[in-house]
Order: sequence, then C-alpha cells, then structure tokens
Amino acid sequence: MSLYERLVAKEEKLSLVGLGYVGMPIAVAFARKIDVIGFDLNKEKIKLYKSGVDPTHEVGDEQIARSTVDFTDDESRLREAKFHIVAVPTPVNDDHTPDLSPVEGASRILGRNLTKGSIVVFESTVYPGVTEDVCVPILEKESGLKCGVDFKIGYSPERINPGDKVHRLETIKKIVSGMDEETLDCIAKVYELVVDVGVHRAESIKVAEAAKVIENSQRDINIAFMNELSIIFNKMGIDTKAVLEAAGTKWNFLKFYPGLVGGHCIGVDPYYLTYKAEMLGYHSQIILAGRRINDDMGKYVAENCVKHLIAADKAVKQAIHL
Repeated sequence: MSLYERLVAKEEKLSLVGLGYVGMPIAVAFARKIDVIGFDLNKEKIKLYKSGVDPTHEVGDEQIARSTVDFTDDESRLREAKFHIVAVPTPVNDDHTPDLSPVEGASRILGRNLTKGSIVVFESTVYPGVTEDVCVPILEKESGLKCGVDFKIGYSPERINPGDKVHRLETIKKIVSGMDEETLDCIAKVYELVVDVGVHRAESIKVAEAAKVIENSQRDINIAFMNELSIIFNKMGIDTKAVLEAAGTKWNFLKFYPGLVGGHCIGVDPYYLTYKAEMLGYHSQIILAGRRINDDMGKYVAENCVKHLIAADKAVKQAIHL
C-alpha cells in the first residue's frame, strides 16, 4: 500500500506543525478524513484548542470542539506521523530581510522526530530555494536520514485569506509540488482529500515557491499604483473614487483601490522575492517601489487627516480623543 492509501485507511497519521491561522484550519479539514496530530510550541494555544476554543477565529469554537485533531505541544508525538505539513510564519526583520528562524526551528523539531518513509511538505511562504537549500539540510542533520532515500519533500503554498469566509481551503485551488513524480502524486492525492476544487501540480518545488511569492507581490504592486494615483489626484483636487468608477466601466480595467496594506502577507512576501533577487545581483525596481509607496501610506493618510482638521478649524488633540 502507498502512504496515501495507508493514511486513508488510518494506518498512518498526518501531522501539522504550526497551528496558527493557516495551520489550524488545515488540521481541522484533514481530521474529517484521516488521523491528524496538531503540534504547536505554544502551550497556552494548545490548551485553548483542547478546551474547544479557537483563538484564531478561523473555523470557530464549535468546529474546534467537534474536531478529532490530536492537539499536542509534545514534539515526540510527531514520530507517530508519516506525512508532515509545516505551516509556520515567515516574517521579515526590521531591515526587511527574511526571518527564516520559524521555518528553520520547525525543521529542527521535525528533523529530531522524523522517521524513515516520511513525506514533509512545507506551506510557509518563502523565496525559491528555501525548501531544498535551507530546510532539507536541517532535516537531514537532525534526523540522520537522507532526503530522497529515507524521506521525501514537497511544497504546497498556503493560500488562505485570513478572515475570508468565502475563499477557504476547500474552495481555493491548491498548488502542490514534490521532489519527484511519486512524491508529487502522493502529495496531490492527500490534498485532494480536503480541497474540493482540486490541485495544480507544479513542475518543481522552486516553481511552487515562486508562484506563491508573486501572488501577493502582484497585489501589492497594484495597490501601490492606486495609492500613487490617489496622491496625484488629491493634488489635482480630483475624486479618486470617481475616477476609478469611470475607468472601471472598461471590461479589462483591473479593479483595485487605494488603501493601507497590512495583514500577514502582502506587506511581507515581496521582500522575500527582492531579497533573493539581490542575492543574484539584481536590484528590484517595480516591487520595491511599490513597497515604498505602500509603507508610506499610513504617514500620508495621517498627515492629510491633520491638514483637513486644521482647515476645518478643529483642534487636532481633541479630535484624536473623540
């Protein structure tokens, strides 16, 4: 029997490493089909999950209470699983360089508890090459096992939009990739258990990593363009919303809007791509320009609010306290 067949027959288990707003919904979804171990270092978070409380608000307390996920903060329990999914955050440092410490730490923990015949799938957003060049050496060092011989790897980027109740894990096509055809086939079949709309089989792990990191970079650039337009039109005394409504009557006009860019991903992921580009000797122009515009929008909005308050003869200090 294949690993996929053993998982379905509940002869093997799946583990989810990292139970945040991405990992926890994945664990809950898989638990409806197969046996799942949900691991997180945060003991308080595990206590909440075990008591039926969803601190992420992604699936709700009721689903957590009903779920059969075996929540634990004991890393040795990972040895019970053969299919592992790593879904930990990948933030940036103060200088906007990638902070790979969470994914490196997760790789060390998993490596210490990795057994022969396992498949490890990373979901964390990274620049192309991290899975194979950073994570695999850590897994091999900690486990004493050889990738491609004793265990296999893959990459399937998370696409969950936090707080979005329409576009969920089940309704977003999943990109999957594996180090070889056999691994790719197993990973695809496993994800097809929970992703109703199916999967897209990427030709390589690096292609899957790149596809994810450009998704949010594209959104960031488009929003930056709208923000720049709003600054220009504001100086002209033109209503940006009215301009976009007029332009939006053309069938191929992309309907993005100006605003503040925050959240877990859009303001972070582009820096992963530009960092890798810098390593290869290319200095990004469009991507970093978009980041600068969006990073400065908070300051721009605040300054304009103050200017309008002064123009309206309103005391700034009193307005802030209202």
